[in-house]
Amino acid sequence: MRAPAPRLPPASPDPENEVKLTFMEHLRELRRRLLHAIFGVAVGMGLIGWFVPRIVDGLMAPVVKALPSGHQTIVFTSAIEPMMVYIKVALYAGFFVAAPWVLWQLWLFIAPGLYKREKRMVWPFLFWGTLLFYSGAAFCYWLVMPQAFPAMLAFASDQTLTPMLALSEQLSLVMAMLLGFGIIFEVPVIIAFLSMIGLVNWRFLAKYRRHALVVNVALAAIITPTGDPFNLALMAVPMILFYEVGIVLARMLGKKPPSPAPAQEG
Repeated sequence: MRAPAPRLPPASPDPENEVKLTFMEHLRELRRRLLHAIFGVAVGMGLIGWFVPRIVDGLMAPVVKALPSGHQTIVFTSAIEPMMVYIKVALYAGFFVAAPWVLWQLWLFIAPGLYKREKRMVWPFLFWGTLLFYSGAAFCYWLVMPQAFPAMLAFASDQTLTPMLALSEQLSLVMAMLLGFGIIFEVPVIIAFLSMIGLVNWRFLAKYRRHALVVNVALAAIITPTGDPFNLALMAVPMILFYEVGIVLARMLGKKPPSPAPAQEG
């Protein structure tokens, strides 16, 4: 007498991956989300436009304070430079204001390829992603810049050297630092997301912790505008801490390996 065939679990009537798009449909969806993100940045530029002169003054404040007494002025070298600076500040400020909207468009683009459990994490990811991005920029402005610019200007300690800093160059440096720290503070969210979709797991991250430590310090040395140990630590320490936080989140939220099938008797 033949043993009855093992019963397979019924197929799920509601598959988790419900949307399957062709390559061209992916491109059209990507273009749509990019246009929506650009529209949000444009709206942010319109909202922030009246405050651009005040924003420029605020961004240049750490630079001006670092200059020696009697030379606390920023110069421009062409007639069109102030206008271009204002446009650049409006663009960056519009992006900062529209950051939640841009993250939402990114989520809408990748959501069709996620599982239902992952889709339910949209609001925590948007909240923490936005909060950490703004926190990174604030950390850079209030803690890093007041230490970095005096350290950079200290190299010109000769009394015969007079600093004459150009507005466009200094503004580009300030905005790059703000954006860089904002992205660095996103590391836990990025690691948690990659672990949820199965690209990395906490065991892999923990195994290569020492390698990540070296890479983080090297990146901090490259990104930090000054090479003194204090400013290097201001960037390297948050990167290392956020990597460790990412390991914890990857262990909590990461995709679990499939359980082995029970052995059949007989």
